Amino acid sequence: MIPSGNRFDNELNSEQRAAVTAPDGPMLALAAAGTGKTRTIVYRVAYLVERGIDPGRILLLTFTNKAAHEMLARATELVGGGIGDLWGGTFHHMANRMLRRYAPAVGYRNDYTILDRDDSLSLIRKGIRACGVDRRDFLKPEALAGLIGGAANRDMELRGFIEDRLMGSLIDPADVLKVNRKYKELKMEAGAMDFDDLLVLGLELFRREPEILQRYQERFLHVLVDEYQDTNPIQSEWVDLVAARHRNLMAVGDDFQSIYGWRGADYRNILTFPERYPDARIVKLETNYRSTPDILKVANRCIAGNPRQFQKTIRPTRESGRKPDLCRPPDGDSQAAYVIDKIDALRRAGQSLNEIAVLYRAHYHALELQLGLTRASIPFVLTSGIRFFEQAHIKDVCSLLRILHNPIDVLAFSRLLCLLPRVGERTVETIWKKLGYSFDAWQSEQKERLRGLLPAPARSAWKAIEPLLDRCHRDQLIVASNELLQQFVKGFYHEYLVQNYENPERRMEDIEGLREFIARFDSMEDFLSETALLSNLDRTEEAAGAERDAIRLSTVHQAKGLEWNNVFVIWLTDGLFPSSRGLSDDDDEGEAEERRLFYVAVTRARNRLYLCAPQCRRTASRQTLWCLQSRFLDEIPADLLHKVSAGRAAFPWRR
Repeated sequence: MIPSGNRFDNELNSEQRAAVTAPDGPMLALAAAGTGKTRTIVYRVAYLVERGIDPGRILLLTFTNKAAHEMLARATELVGGGIGDLWGGTFHHMANRMLRRYAPAVGYRNDYTILDRDDSLSLIRKGIRACGVDRRDFLKPEALAGLIGGAANRDMELRGFIEDRLMGSLIDPADVLKVNRKYKELKMEAGAMDFDDLLVLGLELFRREPEILQRYQERFLHVLVDEYQDTNPIQSEWVDLVAARHRNLMAVGDDFQSIYGWRGADYRNILTFPERYPDARIVKLETNYRSTPDILKVANRCIAGNPRQFQKTIRPTRESGRKPDLCRPPDGDSQAAYVIDKIDALRRAGQSLNEIAVLYRAHYHALELQLGLTRASIPFVLTSGIRFFEQAHIKDVCSLLRILHNPIDVLAFSRLLCLLPRVGERTVETIWKKLGYSFDAWQSEQKERLRGLLPAPARSAWKAIEPLLDRCHRDQLIVASNELLQQFVKGFYHEYLVQNYENPERRMEDIEGLREFIARFDSMEDFLSETALLSNLDRTEEAAGAERDAIRLSTVHQAKGLEWNNVFVIWLTDGLFPSSRGLSDDDDEGEAEERRLFYVAVTRARNRLYLCAPQCRRTASRQTLWCLQSRFLDEIPADLLHKVSAGRAAFPWRR
């Protein structure tokens, strides 16, 4: 049955209709921001079903179960039911569905168990013990799981991946490989797969068993993939294999929004699609229904700076509004004051706080703003993860400062000592009691007693920390904190990060941001009081935000797929956004992904966009660092922006 054209003529624009009603064959639908990507996929499913395609022969792949359920529900409404046999879900879900039937082909029983995170870590821990690796100087299970998963999702040999990631570390790659082999054995013995195994073994099933692959190739007459730019190498090859027989593959995505390279996504999958499918039809969705023309002009100009991409120009459907504001405040505090002033004005104009978002490149960029919002009693919700001062690595390094400031802070003492090998809470309790319930780091006698009370493995690690305690007097602690933390990280904590976390580089960035933040205070007491206030009020505001209006604070990565009426993008300075780490890549891809991040940030705004590029920031050494505005701002013609001024800092450096 060929569906009538009325629905597709009336409810879709010409670009969407071209994608939805395209003839059989490979197709790449390049859906720019705000152009109705989900609508296009849903109508394509409806079109195929109404055309007479058996829903059981359609495979729809998404990155979240929520997206799959939403698409299937909307498609069901369009066709009036009858698509229950359609295979729709995440890559992991589909791989699991196939492996449940053919697991023996990859060495498992069909009733295998899928390990959750805790179960995986438990088996890794068991593997470390079984291999006799010295756990004092080895990766923690969480960090090892991150490395194993990182290599798996990139379809890389673990050896090469870890040699790159562990360069400069004390960890022996041979030990990592040995434990990984044991981990695989333990999984096989338990008849269990971890989450990454579903993708790896799902692809191995097709590579190893051509007859099984042929069955699924015959079954799926049409394959549709959402967010194709976020696929990793395993997912891309898996899709190519499934679609190889009928070649009716519809890949929907936007290379402009490929921002997850750090977790294994490979933007080359979408860029090379026409090379793998030379006869592919390419349809561009460029009609934007979200943002004003003024915002889209900025988005178009900023992304044009990337050379390797499918060139697209987003066209607006809305009437013009106001040009995006560009503010160059003197410093971070002035930036916070400017943002709060604008938020207050928006609120007075009737805007809901829920329709206001502040976006940034990294967690620590929002510290001044969080303090300002707290003082101004403006509720806010952090959608970018754990509150900054409640992150484990931040609490770890702050524990050193806390015990130096307050010798009876038992919680800081315990946290600091528990970083050492073979030291747990019971050991700390015993030591604390023998020290007389106090540890004055400037008393040689107490340091000597502590050294003697530590277990031998911990005593060796403590040697890297103890000399730091003589670097300053308690009264000069705030001034000496920069060098103190720098040496603490260099001599001890960096290796601890590598051994305990899967993303040590990002945590190092946070610590560097913490050092700069401390430099704004005149005393350690002020710093510790402010951070305690911020953490406690963060919790209060976050809980309250779920029930009433609240500003959204988010990293750009967390904001992808969301939109607000009013969006602020802060700390648009070279080295922060784009990040120095992104700019340090050997090739141009680091800068290209940073530019895509900026594009994603800009296109989250519907009505108003505010861009902030402070002129200077305080370094950890208490120097003033003059900032170049982001190179991405330099690429935008001046006539596309409305330049505004900001006064002096409302929350000055000195208190």
